[in-house]
Amino acid sequence: MNITVLGSGGWGTALALLLLENGHAVTLWSHREEEAAALRERGENSVLPGVLLPKGLKFTADIACVKGCQAVVLATPSFAARSTARQMKELLEPGAVVISVSKGIEKDTSLTLTEAIGEELPGHPVAALSGPSHAEEVGRHIPTAVVAAAKDKAVAGLVQDIFMSQRFRVYTTDDVVGVELGAALKNVIALSAGVSDGLGLGDNTKAMLMTRGLTEIARLGEAMGGRKETFAGLAGVGDLIVTCTSMHSRNRRCGILIGKGTPVEEAVKEIGMVVEGYYAAATAKTLADKLGVEMPITNAAYQVLYEGKDPRAAVTELMTRDKKPENEESWV
Repeated sequence: MNITVLGSGGWGTALALLLLENGHAVTLWSHREEEAAALRERGENSVLPGVLLPKGLKFTADIACVKGCQAVVLATPSFAARSTARQMKELLEPGAVVISVSKGIEKDTSLTLTEAIGEELPGHPVAALSGPSHAEEVGRHIPTAVVAAAKDKAVAGLVQDIFMSQRFRVYTTDDVVGVELGAALKNVIALSAGVSDGLGLGDNTKAMLMTRGLTEIARLGEAMGGRKETFAGLAGVGDLIVTCTSMHSRNRRCGILIGKGTPVEEAVKEIGMVVEGYYAAATAKTLADKLGVEMPITNAAYQVLYEGKDPRAAVTELMTRDKKPENEESWV
C-alpha cells in the first residue's frame, strides 16, 4: 500500500521503518522543511540514535503527500491531531483509512483523538493503534505487541494486516474509547510514578500507584463507554507497566525531575519532547469532575502540576484517605 506517516518524531519514524519493512511504499512527513531535509541528509533521526533510515523511505514537508495513499498514520503530538487532520481534508483519497498512533485527549473538547479526527474527516474510517511500544525499541526490532482499535472490525483487521510482522504483533478490538483512554491516562500515572522515584520512594510505592492508578483509569473509561476488560490488556495494564518503569518514558523522566525539586515548567522543558501526561492530567481532571468519577491519584497529580502542591504532601494525603475495602472497586 501507499502509506504516509504524518509526524517525524521517534514514534512516527519507528513506524515508518516498520511499514517500509512490511513492503509498503512509505513517506515520512515533517512539520517543517528543515526537519525533512535533515532526516534525508543524515539518514538518521536524532531521537533514535543508531537507527538508520534507508533510502527507500521518502521524506517531505508537503502535506500533499497524502494524495494517492490508502492509509495515513497520524503520529503528531496530541495537540496537533485535529489541525493536521484538517490540513489533509481535501487531499485524502475516498475511503482512505486514518490511523491515530498518538496518545492523548483533546484539551478544549475532552474528545479522544479519533473522535476529533473523525469530526474533521467525515466519511473516512478512523482507527487507533496503541500498546506498550517505546519507539526506541520498535526501531531496534525488539519484539512488541499492540492493539488496533476501530468501531468497524474490518477496519481494525486492515490495520492489523498493515502493521503485523514477525517482530510487531497486532491484536484487534472494537473498544476504541477504552484503548484511547488507557493510552492517554497511563501517562498521568507514569508521571506520578516518576515523581515517586524522584522523591526516593520505593518499589512498593510505585506498585501502589500503578495498581490504584489503573483502577482510576478503568473507572473513568467505563463511565465514558469503554469496557473494563480493555484495561486488563495491552492498551491498559501493558502500556502502564512499560511507561511507569522505563527510562525511555519521557513522562516518567519528567516526574523524576519534579520529585527531585525541579519546578514543573522547567522539568517539562528539560525533557525536550512533548510530555503528554502533563496535558492529560488537566483533561482527566475535567472529565472526572464532569462525570463524577473519583480519581484521587490523578487529582493529586493535577495539584502538583498546576497548583504548586508539594509532592510529599500529596503522597501523605493519598495515604491518609478514608478507609475502603478493595473489592468495592474491583474492575476486572
